[in-house]
Amino acid sequence: MRLRSRVVVEFVIERALFVCAAASVLITLGIILVLLFETLAFLREVPILEFVSGTVWTPLFSDKHFGVLPLVTGTLLASMVAMVVALPAGLLTAIYLSEYATAGVRRVVRPVLEVLAGVPTVVYGYFALLFVTPLLQRFVPGLSGFNALSPGIVMGIMILPLVSSLSEDALHSVPNGLREGAYALGATRMQTSLRVVVPAAFSGISAAAILAASRAIGETMIVAIAAGQQPRLTLDPRVPVETMTAYIVQVSLGDTPAGTLEYRTIFAVGMLLFLGTFVLNLVSNWLRNRFREEYA
Repeated sequence: MRLRSRVVVEFVIERALFVCAAASVLITLGIILVLLFETLAFLREVPILEFVSGTVWTPLFSDKHFGVLPLVTGTLLASMVAMVVALPAGLLTAIYLSEYATAGVRRVVRPVLEVLAGVPTVVYGYFALLFVTPLLQRFVPGLSGFNALSPGIVMGIMILPLVSSLSEDALHSVPNGLREGAYALGATRMQTSLRVVVPAAFSGISAAAILAASRAIGETMIVAIAAGQQPRLTLDPRVPVETMTAYIVQVSLGDTPAGTLEYRTIFAVGMLLFLGTFVLNLVSNWLRNRFREEYA
């Protein structure tokens, strides 16, 4: 009787786990199909070459242009600023926590980083608009009230815990034998950390960087609040820009009728975002496989 009950319980658990796994796959497939269906309907009216190579984006104006490059440029500009802030700070934090910090310091620093990760993004957005931007205007000439620099810096602060925690896990996974071998050859702790441990953990660190970049590209509220809503083709972080996610928010507010060409632009932009993050994930997997170290 016990054996039969155990078999029944295991069967139920196995099927429940299968349903959960299948649900995640089906939900992802449903999202892709919705994006694909609406994007194809959009591309039937707008040539794909005009969409991906045009330099003017005014689908909500009377003189309509559907060149998405200004949105792509604004997204990449804000994300690059975020990565410039998050990658060095996150990696140095991970190296310190993994190789230098005592157990007491780790118990204090890790919860602080988790608090940063738990702050709502809308709070970060108003922090960028009302504090960081006025502060930067004292030092950066020509900085507009809405710009890509301030939200980029705040996004870097937001994704810093992601970079540091994943990088620290990668550094911890490096076998102690490598450290001991470096010390035996006369290397200092800094030389061991930077020349032995970090290269050995490169696959995990690169995956952390790619994941953080995906998080920055997909961020919505910070750029919607502090970057402005002026799609322009520029690499100047001091001026207002509009990102792809901020445009989706703008159209989704309800002023644009559903089913119109203007409304379908959000699905075309969403498909472009999806493809961008998909490519980043492919790059992450390639880096992980390319630089993975096999230890005995």
